[in-house]
Amino acid sequence: MASKNQFAQVKKQIVSLVMLGVFLLALALPAPALADGRAPAIQPTLSEFIETVKDGSFGTLRGVYVQGVMAYPVVQQPAGKPGYVSGTDGRLTQFKMASTYGTVGVLAHNYLAGASFTQIKKGDIITLVYGNGRTSTFLVTDILRYQAHTPLSPYSNFTNLDTDEFHTAEQLFKKVYAGEYHLTLQTCIEKDGDLSWGRLFIIAVPVNEDTIFKTGEFQG
Repeated sequence: MASKNQFAQVKKQIVSLVMLGVFLLALALPAPALADGRAPAIQPTLSEFIETVKDGSFGTLRGVYVQGVMAYPVVQQPAGKPGYVSGTDGRLTQFKMASTYGTVGVLAHNYLAGASFTQIKKGDIITLVYGNGRTSTFLVTDILRYQAHTPLSPYSNFTNLDTDEFHTAEQLFKKVYAGEYHLTLQTCIEKDGDLSWGRLFIIAVPVNEDTIFKTGEFQG
């Protein structure tokens, strides 16, 4: 007979897979119309941007800044909605489930603010801004592009567009969100009119150890 610990582990795995499925499907929902997701022509300075998003909430992610690319506020997912992604243009969404793996996840639809993700390059600096005005700086080290075999399925398999490497949904999730502390930006890839054709992941690592916030300090 299985022990209570074994039952608890199986339950945890099932819950994780369900949350994963909801999450991967959320970004694949088709959009009614396209919008311009690029940053404003006149981008604020970082200090100006900090003043627009800080609200005194310690440890709550409130903004993402990339020089010449984006200066977007971040909203939090509502409780119990791990697949929620803001439908407002110019808004990013923090992926709460990533914090349980000790990382930071930021989501956006590719027909809204996620359109800016394609302008980010390796070597770019991404600055996270928190509610108390604190900033955390990351260096972009990897840009991963995947084709979804069944785009609207929450359990689709994926193929890396650069290496042809195959991943299940669970394998891909762990690849981009598990491991050492890092930042992951995610949106969908559009092709031939299919907004959900693939997935784009921007991976960035902290510039120095002083900027690291451990799991549990990111509050929604």
